[in-house]
Amino acid sequence: MKSESLAHKAYTELRRKILSAQIPPKTRLKEDFWAKKLSVSRMAIRETLTRLLGENLVTLGPKGGYFVNSLTAEDIVQIRELREILEIGALRLACEKITKEQIARLEKICKDFSTMVEQGYYAGACEADLRFHETLIECTGNEKLLRTYTNSHIPLFHRQLTKSSSSEGDYELTDKEHRAIVKALAERNFAQAEEVMRKHFARGANMIEID
Repeated sequence: MKSESLAHKAYTELRRKILSAQIPPKTRLKEDFWAKKLSVSRMAIRETLTRLLGENLVTLGPKGGYFVNSLTAEDIVQIRELREILEIGALRLACEKITKEQIARLEKICKDFSTMVEQGYYAGACEADLRFHETLIECTGNEKLLRTYTNSHIPLFHRQLTKSSSSEGDYELTDKEHRAIVKALAERNFAQAEEVMRKHFARGANMIEID
């Protein structure tokens, strides 16, 4: 595998793990450890950490080293505002364009989410939650919108939600809300989809804890 591909693999893996809460905030990312774990060179990890630093997903420690960044209260507010703008707009487009195959994909993700919760695999549930919302964006067929969404820090909002969701009841509500959104999309009922999504956002914001 070419060095460029290895560097991309390292970047994709580490970014995914940070955004899905598998690597907690304030964790130090050691080059030798991640090079061995991901079977890439330390140079590839170094390039990855530099990219993540540029995205503000990691920060430099006072004595050197890279650490997973924490969110501030202002970060949470701004991410939630961005998320509402993008996802409500995406719902409107999806109601016009969504296909039966895409509805089936969303239903499968809902099933995966509930299975993960039943098994107590909450990191996996977080990934399914992320996948649900990213798939909603994909259903618009707008590649620029999808790129904006995936390059944003919106998944960090999910990371905080996973940390703050301490009861199975919280996950059950998320599952019900996801399924209600899918039902509304299948019926091309934008008003209903928007109503459920806004409640979904508001409940999440009230549960957020700051690192």
